[in-house]
Amino acid sequence: MVAVTAAGAASAAVGPHHTPDDSRPPGRRPGRARLRALVDRMSLDEKVGQLFVSRAYGHSATDPDPADAEQNLAAFGVRTAAELVSRYHLGGIVYFAWAHNTRAPQQIAALSVGLQQAALTTGARIPLLLSTDQEHGAVARIGKPATLLPGAMALGAAGSTAHALRAARIAGSELAAMGIRQDYAPVADVNVNPANPVIGVRSFGSDPHAVAELVAAQVRGYQGAGVAATAKHFPGHGDTETDSHVGLPVMRHTRAVWEELDEPPFRAAVEAGVDAIMTAHIVFPALDPSGDPATLSRPIVTGLLRERLRFEGVVVTDALDMAGVRQKYGNDRVPVLALLAGCDQLLNPPDLDLAHRSVKAAVESGELTEARVEESVLRILELKARRGLFDEAYTTGREVDAAVGVQQHLDAADAIAAATTTLLADPRGLVPFDAAAAPRLLVTGADPVSPTGTTGPPTAVLARELTALGCRATAVPPARAVAAAAGHAAVLVCTYNVPEGESPQRTLVADLIATGVPVVSLAVRNPYDPARLPGCAAELATYSWTDVEMRAAARVLTGALRPAGRLPVPVPGRYPLGHGLTR
Repeated sequence: MVAVTAAGAASAAVGPHHTPDDSRPPGRRPGRARLRALVDRMSLDEKVGQLFVSRAYGHSATDPDPADAEQNLAAFGVRTAAELVSRYHLGGIVYFAWAHNTRAPQQIAALSVGLQQAALTTGARIPLLLSTDQEHGAVARIGKPATLLPGAMALGAAGSTAHALRAARIAGSELAAMGIRQDYAPVADVNVNPANPVIGVRSFGSDPHAVAELVAAQVRGYQGAGVAATAKHFPGHGDTETDSHVGLPVMRHTRAVWEELDEPPFRAAVEAGVDAIMTAHIVFPALDPSGDPATLSRPIVTGLLRERLRFEGVVVTDALDMAGVRQKYGNDRVPVLALLAGCDQLLNPPDLDLAHRSVKAAVESGELTEARVEESVLRILELKARRGLFDEAYTTGREVDAAVGVQQHLDAADAIAAATTTLLADPRGLVPFDAAAAPRLLVTGADPVSPTGTTGPPTAVLARELTALGCRATAVPPARAVAAAAGHAAVLVCTYNVPEGESPQRTLVADLIATGVPVVSLAVRNPYDPARLPGCAAELATYSWTDVEMRAAARVLTGALRPAGRLPVPVPGRYPLGHGLTR
């Protein structure tokens, strides 16, 4: 039998694990013929189940908290994630913090082991592909003590493929140690719209060729660590003004613009051997005038991705519970249409039972051929084989201890972040502050919640790091900042996606400038904020508000680091692409 047994996999997990993709002995992997034979032995229920990657509630596969058991019961008719895997013969589970899957690295590893045991002891006994969105920066599901690295736009500001590869290899090695073997990263979208509400700093930048190089580097990094990379969101989500989680965006690019701007990063990912590509829930009239979202578009998924780009790997839909894919068709039709378009993995349908029944009914009615389903199942099994899951499906606590949040990785994260902070303006020569003189600094502004809930708040982190470097820094909430400003050498204001027109952030900065104390702004998410905040004495961009970026900003502000980042996007009306001051 091709699939490992639970006992076999448990035994394999004792030995060396997660070797880089290019060093694993190829003879250990089942070949296409053996995988094809496995598919031939599967029932239709099992084949359909392999197409689905579902959420599941709880920190444990078999013993969730009572509230999570009730959530599972309401959503799926079972109480545990293990029962969910067994009932639907699932191909994968996606981990979310809000589903209480990602509390701590050892817990995540134990959850992964429990889910694999459920898969390997029931049905066709095929290992699961466990996945998550660990982009780093603005989107991350797993927090400290795992290593949190600079996100895509910060890496774009550094402009180093070596840094991008190293970050992905570290991220991949930690995910693999926790049993997660598919990451929905890197983002291959080219962000050319400052008003884009959903991509922004998740993109490496606005230059398609620079983005392409960084995407390819991250594909090699993740997959070199044994984790399937997933380039997203095809055919490109970088010039939209609607969030596909809540609406259906429309891309207005012509076919020629798409070929010049949006296509290169995906082509680079394919040429780098990316395991998977995720579709976008966007309408792209120049590529398909039907009005169907790209996820359900055969001209886009099959015509462009399969035929034009010659991608032979797994096509995964963006989450099927998002509004962008559900506005035109019902929950019963969406999974069937996605398969007809050419997708393979169906990610997180809102009603798994309905979706599973709908795909099975489409096969039984002849709308979908069983051969079409088997084509996708075979691609999914080949991906699992490539990532070594038929050799070693389980992880161990020892592997978590050896890889997750180790000092070597934490030091590397700081070293990478050191190249990302961008000094945009400093006409008075205020930066760096003379830390030896112990200047009094006031820190205030936006304190967005950490993507993982495990870092920050950023103003407190920045104040603490500045103090550690020799300054006397105090963090205060915005409501107290103006009254507290007098007597300080400067006020540092963290800003977060300042909108056009009047806003509380703009009012705060104007009121602080009116005190006469120099104001330094730090754009801690999208770097477009300075265009909306005139009059600051100095301006910086950090591209993220996690601790690693706040530490880097503090070092730049005190002269412990030279500002090395360059804008990977233009700031309309203020700064061109590539702008950045050095000292």
